[in-house]
Amino acid sequence: MGESKKQSIWEAYKFSIILLGAIFIGSIVGIQMGEKATMFKPFGDLFINGMFMVVVPLVFVTISSSIAGMSDMNRLGKILKTMLITFVGTGMVAAVYVFITVKVFPPAEGVSLAMPAAEALKPFQTGDQIVSAITVTDFPELISRKNMLPLIIFSIVFGICTNMIGEKGKVIAKGLDALSEVFLKIVGLLMYYAPIGLGAYFAALIGEHGKELLGSYARAMAVYYPLCLVYMFTAFPLYAWISGGMEGVRRLKYVVSPAVTAVATQSSIATLPVNLEACEKIGVPKDIREIILPIGATAHMDGTVLSSILKISFLFGIFQVPFEGVGTYASALLLSIAGGVVMSGVPGGGLIGEMFIVTMYGFPAEAFPIIATIGYLVDPFATMINASGDTIASMLVTRVVEGKDWLKKQLA
Repeated sequence: MGESKKQSIWEAYKFSIILLGAIFIGSIVGIQMGEKATMFKPFGDLFINGMFMVVVPLVFVTISSSIAGMSDMNRLGKILKTMLITFVGTGMVAAVYVFITVKVFPPAEGVSLAMPAAEALKPFQTGDQIVSAITVTDFPELISRKNMLPLIIFSIVFGICTNMIGEKGKVIAKGLDALSEVFLKIVGLLMYYAPIGLGAYFAALIGEHGKELLGSYARAMAVYYPLCLVYMFTAFPLYAWISGGMEGVRRLKYVVSPAVTAVATQSSIATLPVNLEACEKIGVPKDIREIILPIGATAHMDGTVLSSILKISFLFGIFQVPFEGVGTYASALLLSIAGGVVMSGVPGGGLIGEMFIVTMYGFPAEAFPIIATIGYLVDPFATMINASGDTIASMLVTRVVEGKDWLKKQLA
């Protein structure tokens, strides 16, 4: 039994361990060789360019196919409306936590690297910037990774319209679904090269910039992991109390299993069966838990909001740009929520979401492997917040749909 558990944990963490091991070895090589290690940079560029090449069609087909394939978009009614408000609301609360934390403890404080200049680090501050951020002037511009937000909006509209035309649209929906599997397979193949690519890139990066970058990672983790625990032990009890008073708080004991499973598997989808069982024990009605939890496993990402804003503030620090201002905070919040949804169906630890951050803010390509590494380091706790947060969201939705006395009725 113990051996089987060890094997399952190894299977869950195998890729992350191999990738982090490759990055560690690359960093050691960089420290030992110094600037001579830049000879490895082309091997890293091959991986980065491959990922950037596939991101545009991947985002289009995954988003549009998921929407086009929905069987009944009007059936869910009050549950879906409440779910949307709950997901956005808890995401905004998570954002407040991390905004305060990164202001008090900047994750890249004192780090100064000689990196290529970023193009434009503060979107959404003027009317013209808002228009240019969400639209393009010509269709060919839509298929550029520099215009990810217009692409996502177009993909959503395309999926909705495909769904609306009924039987004729089902042919397109099936084609989009098949294409999404093809592009996910391409990403999967690229990930076989990821340990070599990122290992080589970090050999060059550390060789050029020294040990300073490694120290900044340690600081970022020292900020993130305590933040996750504070969020779980303060926000979750508050949500449970809103859901069902003190009885709701007492039923948080059932959240432990999904949280532990999420850390062990690093997957909200893999945690879904445990989450369904936990919600049944809590008393969440069958129809609510069977709607909220599957959708939440891909679209309710409080942990991703925490980690994404940490990554954004980290890059701002690396590039010596102040992480401040309403426009900056609003864009970071929007990107963290959008990135959470995009990341959810894509293998490889959220690399697509990290590319989304890099391209939307105009960071140079060199920024991608820097925050991709943070992604792998924070993933276990981020998944824990995401998955156990789905259980809490189900309680909140039940409170609205069933009324404030839903738990008291069960006790009676």
